[in-house]
Amino acid sequence: MLQITPSERHALRLLAQDDPITEVARALGVSASAVDSQLGVLFARMGVSGKAEAVEVASRRGLLVVDHDNAAVPEARRPF
Repeated sequence: MLQITPSERHALRLLAQDDPITEVARALGVSASAVDSQLGVLFARMGVSGKAEAVEVASRRGLLVVDHDNAAVPEARRPF
């Protein structure tokens, strides 16, 4: 099973909301190039080639849940 860090989960959640890399970087407190690098490693681990596919795979694997407003929330916070 794929395991991701809290930072990776946060980045995926922001990507699911269509936040640009600069906003993801600001939210994580790192540079945009660091986010690009981290996402490249994460995408390789996930076996995906881009942001949309990463969000879809994460959702299918239960790492993110996308609600009716297209906002992704962590699995643990999914409403009952």
